[in-house]
Amino acid sequence: MKIRDVQSHVLRHELPAAEVFGSAKGWHTVRQALLVEITTEDGLSGVGEAYGPAIVNKTIVDELYRPRLIGRDPLDTSVIWEDLYGTFRDYGRKGMPIASISAVDIALWDLKGKALGQPVYKLLGGPFRTRVRAYATGLYRHQVPDNAGALAREAEGYAREGFRAMKMKVGFGIDEDTTNVRAVREAIGPDRGLMMDANHAYDVGHAIRLGQRVERYDIGWFEEPVVPEDVDGYLQVKQAVRMPIAGGEAEYTRWGFRELTARKAVDILQPDICACGGFTEALRIAALASANGVTVFPHVWGTSVGLFASLHLAAALPPNPPAMLATELLFELDRTPNPLREQLAAVPLTRTGDLIELPPGPGLGLTLDREILKRYSA
Repeated sequence: MKIRDVQSHVLRHELPAAEVFGSAKGWHTVRQALLVEITTEDGLSGVGEAYGPAIVNKTIVDELYRPRLIGRDPLDTSVIWEDLYGTFRDYGRKGMPIASISAVDIALWDLKGKALGQPVYKLLGGPFRTRVRAYATGLYRHQVPDNAGALAREAEGYAREGFRAMKMKVGFGIDEDTTNVRAVREAIGPDRGLMMDANHAYDVGHAIRLGQRVERYDIGWFEEPVVPEDVDGYLQVKQAVRMPIAGGEAEYTRWGFRELTARKAVDILQPDICACGGFTEALRIAALASANGVTVFPHVWGTSVGLFASLHLAAALPPNPPAMLATELLFELDRTPNPLREQLAAVPLTRTGDLIELPPGPGLGLTLDREILKRYSA
């Protein structure tokens, strides 16, 4: 079996004004993604997704990676990964070159599962769980006069859907963040989990001040309190606040995660399979985390492809630590408006409340809706 073709699909959806939402990094007006589809000579195909600006990732895949993939055995996932990384490592150790490798790698694992008639989570070693508990990611900033009130109503909606935990955005100034956190906590009551994500909006001092102010609201974790490059800053925040610290969505490969895990700069590591290097590298990152006693809860964002792939990874992650009543893995489920997530799968995932069933079928268990793919192709 050999690779016949590598095709990249740029997808784009302009959000209507009523659906625009904001984080500490700015207003989100567009949902976009790059999908990579790899086809073999005997007609099998696999699909993967790259995190980040789609058109740049497309250029990397088309111009640099595709020529090195044609004619290769798609089952040689580790060999191909090392070839792509090693060939371009002088200028591609982080960022979009690795996100592009992620898309290729996910597509190859999807192909491998289809060729062997097995779901990817089986090929990763088997499922520790056959369904995952999701938390709702939403609660962004809205262009309304009373943002705290809007967040409270949104949080109540997630609670009615059956979510037992949710994550909100902070990073808009300590006073506003405190007001918003208090409003959401009062809306959902004391028994639901509440996490907060600053998208690295703060320096160490302000992150500590915010963390100490909102400790009383029982925060499940404080995500990306400072910029990802500042590992010492992560440690300072971690030592000063009484809540777990999370991070890693903006990190790449086992080398990028080595310091975070070895120094225990975070309590919860959040690799994104569409960014960190795909399944091949995510397993290595998870092994680093396990060796250093750090919990892994994957970061999940993007289309149905990234969502399905992340579920397979989540199924195969062992609990940390193993125990009769082990800590339950929490799976991120983006709830912001995105037809690329909600419509691209011909057969959607099964969710009851906050529990998501693993997708059945070989590979990722995902069949793309080709009409939707065509509709959003840029």
